[in-house]
Amino acid sequence: MSSAKPTKIEKIIARLQKRIAEGQPGEQYEAQQETRLVAARYAKQQNYEAAIDILSNVSQALLKAGQGGSGGDLAILLVDVYKQSETKPDAASKGKLLTCLRLFDSEEPTRKKFIKEVIEWSKKFGEYPAGDPELHHVIGSLYAEEHDTDEAERHLTLGTKESPEILSKLEYEWYKTDEAHTAPLYCARAVLPYLLAANVRAANISYRTFVNALTSGDNKNLVSVQDVSSKENDVKIFPSLPLLNFLGLLLLAVQKGSPDLFRQLKAKYMPNISELNGVWDQHLEFIAEMYFGIQRPRQSNPLMDMMGSFFGGGAGGAGAGAGFGGSRPATRRVEAPTAEGLD
Repeated sequence: MSSAKPTKIEKIIARLQKRIAEGQPGEQYEAQQETRLVAARYAKQQNYEAAIDILSNVSQALLKAGQGGSGGDLAILLVDVYKQSETKPDAASKGKLLTCLRLFDSEEPTRKKFIKEVIEWSKKFGEYPAGDPELHHVIGSLYAEEHDTDEAERHLTLGTKESPEILSKLEYEWYKTDEAHTAPLYCARAVLPYLLAANVRAANISYRTFVNALTSGDNKNLVSVQDVSSKENDVKIFPSLPLLNFLGLLLLAVQKGSPDLFRQLKAKYMPNISELNGVWDQHLEFIAEMYFGIQRPRQSNPLMDMMGSFFGGGAGGAGAGAGFGGSRPATRRVEAPTAEGLD
């Protein structure tokens, strides 16, 4: 039985792919320019499916050929067509983008812009205000493989249920290059952002993954003197790492939701927290408000206070709070939730 004849779009794609495969830089550049023109024509006709197919296939061919700039340009244009067509993030649309992403060289400058555009598209047309969790997970995992910790943290914190373990293992590898007593600081880089993202389950997984790594391998001599367990977590108490004890007990306190318990815990470890020179202070204020109903101190603005007194009202609540990722967590009480997209 003969196969179906190739469509017009398939013929265009095959011709462009052949020019790219021939390996001549001039031919590859011309293929990129022709792709832009053809895709723009189909997009103008609102034949978005054709534009998407051409851009997806040719950008991948260019990226495979080592033409990162040209391939990246078409990949970014692909996202733009997704926006024009109001395409929603689903398995097919995300699959095309992630295939392109994996073909980028890590040093290719256009990759960062492509990633930014992909996340912005998923925010606008998907169901998750911070961007699609699967996209964040794959992007964050890619950065983790490249040991780009800052970018990995930014994306994995908003990822899937597989993300916490990858993030904590990355933090642990980073910690191994530092002094032994700094372990709590690296553990906190996963635990606190997950709490601020209202993802208690991920915070517990990240804590457990980090501590398990800490008590095995090169650190077998680091013995805990006591275990404190709950349904969701097992906390190990280390005499030499008080701030790590604080993080574990904080996770237990979050499950209880008792303001008094949180205040007692913070008071006990305040001398150790103070040694961090305020690094954790703002994050703990948000956590206190989110999980324990303890209102954060509001910064007073004397001019606004004076104006409020003239007009019979206060001037509170207008400022944007700062947290991980630059967004203010919800001020309503959080009852140990699980973030969306993780089930």
